[in-house]
Amino acid sequence: MPQLSQLSQVYLSQFLWLAIALGFIFLVIARGMVPKIQATVDARESKIAGDLEAAQKARAAADETEAAWRARIDAARAEAARVAHEAKQASAQETEKKVKAAADKINLKTEAAQAKIRESTAAARGEIEELAAEAAQDMVRRLTGIAVDKKEAAQAVKAELNV
Repeated sequence: MPQLSQLSQVYLSQFLWLAIALGFIFLVIARGMVPKIQATVDARESKIAGDLEAAQKARAAADETEAAWRARIDAARAEAARVAHEAKQASAQETEKKVKAAADKINLKTEAAQAKIRESTAAARGEIEELAAEAAQDMVRRLTGIAVDKKEAAQAVKAELNV
């Protein structure tokens, strides 16, 4: 083949042109495309770094907001507990006052009832003594025929009932 036989004579010129073509491609890529690609990569990296920094700031702000919210919630819970405690105390005091007023009313009614019972007992005792004195007077007169004075009969009945 004739192409193979010429190979020894032209290979150096072909290597030269290959080197020139590769050098040209290298220069075009290195000078034209790589800076554009590098600028795009740098822009992306700076955007990502900026986004990460903004996200960190947002996270810190969110953490601060959450801490403030938790503090407000805790304060509100403490205030609610205090108000509930005060309401319980006020209710207990009011209930205690009502119970005391009811107990006072009951005591007054009890005392009035006891006084009425004492009066009734005294009146009944007086009637019993009077009836007993009359009965004693009548029995002495029937049994012995002696007339006993009403006053003496009443004193004798009182003396016997008080013993």
